Order: sequence, then structure tokens, then C-alpha cells
Amino acid sequence: MPPLIRRLPIPLLLLTACAGGSAVRTPIPEVTGDTKAISSLRYIDISFGTGALAEPRKCFYVHYTSWLPNGKKFDSSRVLTDKGQPREPVFFLQGAKQVIDGWDIGFEGMRVGGARRLIVPYQLGYGERGNPPVIPARATLTFDVELMAVADPVPRCPTWAEVSQRAP
Repeated sequence: MPPLIRRLPIPLLLLTACAGGSAVRTPIPEVTGDTKAISSLRYIDISFGTGALAEPRKCFYVHYTSWLPNGKKFDSSRVLTDKGQPREPVFFLQGAKQVIDGWDIGFEGMRVGGARRLIVPYQLGYGERGNPPVIPARATLTFDVELMAVADPVPRCPTWAEVSQRAP
């Protein structure tokens, strides 16, 4: 075998290892279940809740972890605060365009206590341009979401503290 051919795999491996930047990437965790679709959004139910149904125009309280197409985790509500405290779930009024479209439609049919993986195409996420510098253009994003509570929005979405005090 010519010497160049024997040495070629090593530089290729080094180039491949360096191409993704310095951040360590871990694969998105595997989940099992049937893949379903709402519009062009795909989802897999990880677990089924038994609480209140996620209905249109309700306030949803959600814990989430999100990944880029390359497997890099870019955000999570499960990360502890700087003081080592757990974070509260994020909340939004469903259908009010407070979140990406994939989230506005991705909780359909869920119940409180349920967990779901959302595979959100760029058209239902951050679009053609993405959200630089974190989310690249035309990125399909993966979210693991857990529906923690559902509440009426009158006159506004209650805070998590208000909702969690009502829980049985």
C-alpha cells in the first residue's frame, strides 16, 4: 500500500473530530414508542399522564430539554439555578404565539404528568434564519417535554407558585 494511503485515515479522523467545534456532543437519548405526527411535527409519547387535558387556550406549565440537529443540548429547564435550586417550569398560553409553533401544537392530546419527545421541523421552529448564534438556519429541533400543569388563563396565566399551591 502506498505510504500516502496508509496515512490518509488519520488526518481524516482528526479533521472529522475538529469539524464540530470544541463543545462536547452527546447523542440525544433514545426513546421508545410509536412516532406520530401533527402537521409536519413528529412526536413520540414517552409516558402518558393522568391529569388535566392540554386544551386550546389554556396555560401550559412545562419542563423541557432541547437539542440541536447535531445532538448538542442547547437548553433545559431541568438545569439547576446558580444557587443550586431547581428551576420552575416555563409557562405559556397555548395558541397565543408566545412560543414556537411546534410547541403551540405539540402538546395536543397530552395530559398533565405526561412526557413527549417533539421533533420540530424548522418551519414550526425558528424558521429559515434560525436564532443565531445558538440555533442554525433551517434546524430541526428535538425537545423532550413534560406537562406539569394546565390552568385557565383568566385574567392571565397564573405563576407556577400559584398553580403548584393548588395541586392536590
